[in-house]
Amino acid sequence: MAEFVVKVADDRGRVHQQIEQGYSETEVRDRFSQQGYLVYWVKPQGMLAGGVSMRRRRKLKQATFLVFNQQFLTLIRAGLPILNSLELLIKRQKDATLKQILENVRDRVKGGELLSDSFAAQGIVPKIYTTTLMAGEKSGNMDEVLTRYINFQRLAMTFRKKLFVSLIYPTLLVTVVMIMVTFLFTYVVPKFADLFSSLDAKLPAITVFMLGVGVNAQKYAPFVVVGLIVLGFVLWRWKDTDGGADRIDRAILSLPLLGEIRLKHQVASFSRMLATLLQGGLPLVPAMETAGTSMTSRRILKGIMRAGTRVREGQGLAPSLEEQEIFPGLAVEMIEVGESTGALPQMLNSVAEFYEEDVQTALGATMALIEPIILMVMAVFVGGVLISLYLPIFTLGVH
Repeated sequence: MAEFVVKVADDRGRVHQQIEQGYSETEVRDRFSQQGYLVYWVKPQGMLAGGVSMRRRRKLKQATFLVFNQQFLTLIRAGLPILNSLELLIKRQKDATLKQILENVRDRVKGGELLSDSFAAQGIVPKIYTTTLMAGEKSGNMDEVLTRYINFQRLAMTFRKKLFVSLIYPTLLVTVVMIMVTFLFTYVVPKFADLFSSLDAKLPAITVFMLGVGVNAQKYAPFVVVGLIVLGFVLWRWKDTDGGADRIDRAILSLPLLGEIRLKHQVASFSRMLATLLQGGLPLVPAMETAGTSMTSRRILKGIMRAGTRVREGQGLAPSLEEQEIFPGLAVEMIEVGESTGALPQMLNSVAEFYEEDVQTALGATMALIEPIILMVMAVFVGGVLISLYLPIFTLGVH
């Protein structure tokens, strides 16, 4: 038996990571799944399959992985066996990380493993992908489930790109403001302090205050930078703990405007993934667990886990989600209609489309409100600093 590192979440949403002994990744994964845990991943202790250190393994590029799946689907539809398709794509693959993954997958498939298990063993392939492959293997419709996954990925990437574009200008604006403020207080203000000290003139109170801030900023700037770095590192480590992640998530969701946008984005992502998995033939509870693993919100993850438990006990999806008080009322009502009419996957896609559009609209409105506020604050702040610095010069000119 070998040792494996297992990351799971219990029915309360608490995440655990431990070392377990087992015969294979699949055997360990099945063991924890049967015990009611949500399994994030199972990896060999110390090294990932294929001899690559876990720390050195790079992140899989979604765009590159999408192109691979499009090519893979084309070859399968053309009647090529899976092994031959993998061999052909490995030869043409330029991304080193993906090529290494595909080589290991090919070796595992040659050894008799299922394609879904081979990809799951890599540790960095999205679980929704491996679950989709498993559904295709069980149903015999590999090309159909791959088509659904590719369509899902295209929609998800398009949505993320729109969000990224919406955030570019505000981010640049805030960055410019921070650079300008730092430059003013660490360079410009101390220069004026030297000038005014040589003049030995009586200065207005606002100028004295601003000079004091500038001199102290220049003096203590290195300590402030180090302190911010240490604080950022502590917060980064704290967010990996169960309590830290829960508190940070609760704080983000409680923010005005931005918290509601994050919640709707998570609801849209979950609905889209759940619809894709259900259309691939996966049962509701495993599909909920798989879709739940992609949630970055700890509150929503816990709610989905609890709702999955209620669905396993025989309750409907809509009332189970309503009990958790995490999904918006409209989303729950739409899901309830989908359940009652037997068109749950289609209704989930409608929920995703509605909230994706809602997120875009809300984000655009929020950015339209934030951008002028940032500009006004910057104008008032920079103008106040410059006036306080030049006021003594004007006074001396008059005298």
